[in-house]
Amino acid sequence: MKERAPALIAIVLLISLVLGTWWAADYAQRAIHIDPPRRITHEPDSWANNFVMVRTDEAGVAINRLEGDYMQHYPDNDSYEITKAKAIGQQPGSPITIGTSDTAIMDQDGKRVVMSGHARIHRMADQDRPALDVSSAQLTLMPDDNLVFTDLPALVVNGKSTMNGKGMRYDNNTRQLQVFSATDVKISGQDAKPGDSTKPDTTEKKP
Repeated sequence: MKERAPALIAIVLLISLVLGTWWAADYAQRAIHIDPPRRITHEPDSWANNFVMVRTDEAGVAINRLEGDYMQHYPDNDSYEITKAKAIGQQPGSPITIGTSDTAIMDQDGKRVVMSGHARIHRMADQDRPALDVSSAQLTLMPDDNLVFTDLPALVVNGKSTMNGKGMRYDNNTRQLQVFSATDVKISGQDAKPGDSTKPDTTEKKP
């Protein structure tokens, strides 16, 4: 019996140590307040005045610029909301375009900019073509694709020609303009080019 006493004492001490450790861990877990996971809501987590964001190509050349009087960033969808927005596209080989609106939302990692409120896109004139202006309540820009479109009523002014329609799409790479459901089309002879066509429901023009 005396020979077994040290072993029994060791077992008792080990059990006491395990129970003490379990109690201490349980007490600490109940005593320390653990914050629940942060609830992500559509609330801004950062903001800035006189906001300017410039995107460059692989060579480091600036191709797109977005600026505004005020910016708020929303973490839930990683979007930016800009007040008094101005978007400038200056991709090599394409005419410079300037878009303005009361507000704009940039999302999809900068691949989409939705301009709302007195939205206007101005494509600067070059030696071959007059300036082009598109106005609508909302215009969607795809900067990487050099594309702008809307499903809402839009007014297009190309030189001395005007087109009113519901829905439009302009590709600045190909200079292809489409005005859908055209209701009022006035094509100036100075702006008409071979291959241009005007249809009752869809007007396609390469300005």
